[in-house]
Amino acid sequence: MPLSLRRLLLALCALGALAQPAGAASRVKDIADFEGIRENMLVGYGLVVGLNGTGDSLNRSIFTRESLIGMLERLGVNARDTSLRTQNVAAVMVTARLPAFARQGSHVDVTVSTLGDAKSLLGGTLVVTPMLGADGEVYAVAQGTVQSGFVAQGQAASVTKGVPTSGRVPNGGIVEREIAFEMANLHSVNIMLHNPDLTTARRIAQVINAYLRTPAARPLDPSTVLLNVPDDFQGGVVGLVTDIEQLRVEPDQSARVVIDEQNGVIVMGENVRISTVAIAQGNLTVKVTETPQVSQPSPFSPAGVAPVVDPATGLPAAGGQGGVQFAPGGGAQTTVVPRTNVEVDEGSQRRLAVLPEGVSLQELVNSLNALGVGPRDMISILQAIKASGALQADIEVM
Repeated sequence: MPLSLRRLLLALCALGALAQPAGAASRVKDIADFEGIRENMLVGYGLVVGLNGTGDSLNRSIFTRESLIGMLERLGVNARDTSLRTQNVAAVMVTARLPAFARQGSHVDVTVSTLGDAKSLLGGTLVVTPMLGADGEVYAVAQGTVQSGFVAQGQAASVTKGVPTSGRVPNGGIVEREIAFEMANLHSVNIMLHNPDLTTARRIAQVINAYLRTPAARPLDPSTVLLNVPDDFQGGVVGLVTDIEQLRVEPDQSARVVIDEQNGVIVMGENVRISTVAIAQGNLTVKVTETPQVSQPSPFSPAGVAPVVDPATGLPAAGGQGGVQFAPGGGAQTTVVPRTNVEVDEGSQRRLAVLPEGVSLQELVNSLNALGVGPRDMISILQAIKASGALQADIEVM
């Protein structure tokens, strides 16, 4: 093969290798957050009006009644001495997320949920509701038409779509106060991992240093990587963070088995390993089946007589006339004969399986499936293997 052609093929192979996506590599922005770039929770208490008779009962929801009276008094209407009987008002809790760097006048979505015995918020309007932050200050004001599910019912059937007692007000909140945070002039940035891990934190620092060609990042703990802004990026932290977000890192994960006993769900990581262990699984199952049979007299049996049947054999009892006895009171009678079948399964078909040392997750699952083990029994087996010290992984029970 000519040398020039060989070099061309090697170059094509190298380009193909570079074009292959990283196997388990993830972007930094997908596995970590940057300190200061975060949302804030807002909450408020308000009233939804305009409901079609599906609101709170004012005689049972006292807080709704007092809130309605207070709102009317602020509007110059004296309703303190009157008897309010409306069912078109519902007291609600209003929640929202204030995005990072949200500016004054921007809009946010609002979620509305009932507090009293209101049946539906369909068609209601949320009146002006202050939204408070954790510090008790007002950061937004919410108002607008509530979008929620509905209930349609008749005398014998009903249809429910969504949750009628909860709804949303799209763009219903207006930001009134900004949260001050100057990011462009930072001298250092903390990168916080979603899943704390020492190996992953070190890999992120190494990738950042390789990109910047300077030791600017170092891991502080399993969940934090400190990035000192280089002199070349002073005043341009936004551009630096944008570039770092796109860097790819292969996150490491510890060997862990997560078990949800309530739903019978098992999740195992690929690094789960076990030492040599033998497993046998079997259950004692007793099945009792009742199949009663009905014994009726023959069509031409004498009036006033009925066959008497032995429950043990199902045959006519001895002592009767031709297997038939006279029944007191006259008239033929139908007799129900019990039949009981008892089956015992001791799991004799279940065998003892030996798992060698260092088997992988796939081999472990295949061995348990070969034993005919279901999810519920598999949970008990994994816990027993862990108790014996043969499971080299952590078990987390949800």
